[in-house]
Amino acid sequence: MTATSHLGTPAPVQLGGTSGPKPSGSPRPQTPGPGPYPWVMAVSIVVAVLGAALSLNGVLRGWAWFMPLITTVLVVALTLALLRTLRAKPLLATLGSFASLAGILSFTFFRQESLAGFIPTAGTFTAVGRLIKRAAETVVSESAPVAPNAGIVFVMCACLGLLVILIDALAVPLAMPAASGIGLLAVMVVPATIKPQSVGVAGFLGAAVGYLLILGCSHWFAPDARLQSGSGRGAGQFRRSLVAGGLALALAMVVPLAIPGFETGTFPQGSRLSPWGTSNGLNPMITLGNSLRSPTGSGRITYATSASGPLYLRSVTIDHFDGETWAPDDRAAQRRAGADRLETGYSVQAEVVNTVTSVNAGLFTSPYLPAPFAPASVNGLNGRWTWDPATLSIMSTETTTRAQRYVVFSGAPKVTAESLSQATAAPQGISEDFLRIPGNLPDIVRQTADSVTASAGSNYGKALAIQKYLRSGEFTYSLQAPVQNGYDGNGLSVLADFLAVKSGYCVHFSSAMAVMARAEGIPSRIAVGYAPGRLTGESVALVGQGSFPEYEVDARDAHAWPELYFEGLGWVPFEPTPSRGVPPDYATETSVPSNLSTNADEKEVLTTPAPATPAPVPLPGVETPATGSPSANPLPVIGGAAAAVALLLAFLWSPRLSRTILRRRRLNQKPPDEADALQPGYKDPAPELAWAELQDLATDYGLPSTPSETPRHFSTRLRSSAALGDAGGMDDAAHVAVASLTSDFERQRYGRQTGPAATPAAATRIAVVRETLRNNARWLVRFRADWLPPSMMRRWVHALGAPFRSVGSLATVVGRGFARWWRTLRGVLPQRR
Repeated sequence: MTATSHLGTPAPVQLGGTSGPKPSGSPRPQTPGPGPYPWVMAVSIVVAVLGAALSLNGVLRGWAWFMPLITTVLVVALTLALLRTLRAKPLLATLGSFASLAGILSFTFFRQESLAGFIPTAGTFTAVGRLIKRAAETVVSESAPVAPNAGIVFVMCACLGLLVILIDALAVPLAMPAASGIGLLAVMVVPATIKPQSVGVAGFLGAAVGYLLILGCSHWFAPDARLQSGSGRGAGQFRRSLVAGGLALALAMVVPLAIPGFETGTFPQGSRLSPWGTSNGLNPMITLGNSLRSPTGSGRITYATSASGPLYLRSVTIDHFDGETWAPDDRAAQRRAGADRLETGYSVQAEVVNTVTSVNAGLFTSPYLPAPFAPASVNGLNGRWTWDPATLSIMSTETTTRAQRYVVFSGAPKVTAESLSQATAAPQGISEDFLRIPGNLPDIVRQTADSVTASAGSNYGKALAIQKYLRSGEFTYSLQAPVQNGYDGNGLSVLADFLAVKSGYCVHFSSAMAVMARAEGIPSRIAVGYAPGRLTGESVALVGQGSFPEYEVDARDAHAWPELYFEGLGWVPFEPTPSRGVPPDYATETSVPSNLSTNADEKEVLTTPAPATPAPVPLPGVETPATGSPSANPLPVIGGAAAAVALLLAFLWSPRLSRTILRRRRLNQKPPDEADALQPGYKDPAPELAWAELQDLATDYGLPSTPSETPRHFSTRLRSSAALGDAGGMDDAAHVAVASLTSDFERQRYGRQTGPAATPAAATRIAVVRETLRNNARWLVRFRADWLPPSMMRRWVHALGAPFRSVGSLATVVGRGFARWWRTLRGVLPQRR
């Protein structure tokens, strides 16, 4: 049954048993070679991985990082193709790819520490640890786009090289090419999380094309050599490839809409991944720009303080500067356990002003505890916390600030312009870490610092000169300019670009002042936290201290400011960012001593008032009227006033204001007199009004009551819904409030009056329910409940339809009367036969 095999025909197969002895001299059947399959698959994987890597543009600045990625991906992929062409075992091919990855990484990044330039040695692994630490500092302290330093590029090359090995293993030995898309999505999660514009079209299309090539190659070429010569390749496989690829693309565009964490929009544009939702905390520096750009203002914190005004809340101190990044130095070895007693690691001789502050962190989630400077004691914290004597920053590695309520006793030195001007020029007892600057400091930074502080005779004068320069009209506050110009970070190159463009936000202003202060010999660091917030209209009673107004801050108040060290006073904050924060009294222009000059020509001092609104720039061919000229056109003024009045009337008649007035009218009822309450049949209206408010509140957040529903059924449905969260957890207070409001209403409506129940005021319970509904609702539902509350809109629609209903009712009555009269008339008149 055997026959000589011809070229291109399949080898004979013996069916039903073993083959007999082969005739001597007959040629042995040859196994077909792998053909072009390994090389085509390698090219497909390269296209997919490098296409997905295109989305990292914007996470890293420029394109210098892309060439090492190309080299690494190509070397690993071509090594796999070569080994499979040589018919190496799958395990051997995988081990060979790992060896090629180690070789190309050693050749690219550790040539001097490696044997023959590409063979790793003990020195290579030491250098690897150094670069990984550098990459970790970049991730912690930089905001995108970051400078492509060697550490972060090495980590990216290593990760993408491993990704090539993973995709090849899934597509070839394991025969699961569709699963290779998981690795590509892992690459795109990084820009989707960090970049405001998400993955971008180029990265998405590159990854999609590569993924389709992998699927098509797997369908067209069979990994098993015995199947390559068959006739399975054809239109059917091509159609299956198109169907599989089309389904993958459709899922990539549709699934993000259903996954919590993706913002509204289609992938890749408009669907930036926000996996932490509204509970996202303030990471040092890296997310500060994104927090400021946040339209929702997540991470709300409320606090009440005995201070005379709102305070800066400081979360973490950024003091380690290696030239490319600012990063927090946690000093794990020096940190002390507990936060009930904190002591500074330096001496302060000035008068200390003591303050007590009560903080409610709410949904704000961070390992760093926000507190006013300088904390001396923190009470009421849950979990284990540690603090750093050098910076007094409080952090935990086991818990977060979420749902923490605590009281901070702080004692900050009383700083005045006179005490700062008398501070010694050479601080004693302060670590050299706060004075360290890199040797590659750009010329523009040093020249600017020297020029601005040329005439200052003290550290205080230099600090004021730098602050005044950064707050001058030459600089503008902008959240978008650093992103658009590619210098959104805090490294030296970023600082040089910022001083040239003169536009940025607090990260850039604080970094500039801190570096220029160090260049002038003043110890400096950067504090990250929150600028003074806004009044909430509520008051909080502090035990033994009295009642104080409550303030609130959120992600839009995230801020960074420099702190400079002065002997005898400690760390003194300054505010160089224009239009943000509040400059302290000792750093305002009116507080500068008369004998302190900060300008080179000795003619202009800091007491010079800021210029008034600049004169309008005349346009070519247009004559600008002089100020106060009778020929000036009054129409713009009249139009603006009319528009303002129209907006005011629109606000006064807005559903939001009407809903607020109705809520206050219901909940701020005057308690009944004791004599009235004792009258037979008296019913307290407060429970019924509170119940009506609870029903309207549920309607505003998408849970309206039905006419056939009893109060108890409505209460059960509300408490079992996702809108009110989980009972027994953080939202348990809201569940208890709804149950007590239901009980009060049922007692008032159906029971006997037995006196007021021992429960909190209805307004307090309604406030708890409302806050819980807001926290568990999406931003669109919150917007609708605030500005277009459905309960109020229903009332308005009902009121507008009342005249029409009255006319309809009148028409119905008239029609029925006419019909009755007609029937009566027909009964009286003789019938025609």
